[in-house]
Amino acid sequence: MGRDTLADIINSLRNAAMNRKGTIRIPFTNITKNIIKILLREGFIENARKHRESDKSFLVLTLRHRKGLDRTSLNLKRISRPGLRIYSNYQQIPRILGGMGIVILSTSRGIMTDREARLEGIGGEILCYIW
Repeated sequence: MGRDTLADIINSLRNAAMNRKGTIRIPFTNITKNIIKILLREGFIENARKHRESDKSFLVLTLRHRKGLDRTSLNLKRISRPGLRIYSNYQQIPRILGGMGIVILSTSRGIMTDREARLEGIGGEILCYIW
């Protein structure tokens, strides 16, 4: 894993979804915990639990797969990255697939989805798109 933990998480989720893996293990941090809460709430993953090995903590995720589909049901795209941060106010937050997908933002009130940010009237850094 590299220095960009969010990109590592997105790549792990994307690879696991493409290979139809049932579970994956990602490092536990506050950012990953908040993003996984959003993915659970929105129904993109089935289950998450915290696992501890020696002195390190991990999140073990159970992915949700749709039967009979060749394509993956989880598509993720990293937007803001360490070399180029992308910010948006609440009026200009993009809508993914006409509202079918979600945008995850890092705001002054924590990590939240685009719908929550629009309701609260705050913008922030656009972390990723999920559809």
